[in-house]
Amino acid sequence: MYALTGRSGRAMGKRNTGLCRDITLCVAIFFCMGAWFCQGAWAQERRCITSKIANVRSGPGTNYETLWQVETYYPILIVEKKDSWLKFKDFEGDMGWIHGSLVGDAPSVITVKSNCNVRSGPGPVHPIVFTVERGVPFKVLKQQSDWLEVEHGDGDRGWIYKPLVW
Repeated sequence: MYALTGRSGRAMGKRNTGLCRDITLCVAIFFCMGAWFCQGAWAQERRCITSKIANVRSGPGTNYETLWQVETYYPILIVEKKDSWLKFKDFEGDMGWIHGSLVGDAPSVITVKSNCNVRSGPGPVHPIVFTVERGVPFKVLKQQSDWLEVEHGDGDRGWIYKPLVW
């Protein structure tokens, strides 16, 4: 332990090496714990389904039960990888496994509300082209302000208001 002194020779404060070591250790633990708690969120990677229909399985292999099926452009968050299989979470928080060959990088969204209007242009003044229910996936073509130009797997296109999708 030693005292810091200014030009006048008066003590400016004390430094306790044990205290500094303890603080350094606490900071290191804080950052390590933060990385540990956030690892799942930071590791998640947003992808989408590229096949027309894909089976979502209970485990990483075709020998596992098919839980449900998803269609083209269905967006997913990858939470784990095992060999060529990907564990994901979807917009409802449901988890499942899918083979990596059925997944791509195209930006995609899925409707989270019922009766979502898809319009001919980016804004409520444009006519409604079609209406979709909750859970319809789309590929995102471009964004203009709070509006997304989207395309469904069957080729239907239009603009949807961003707060209506995940």
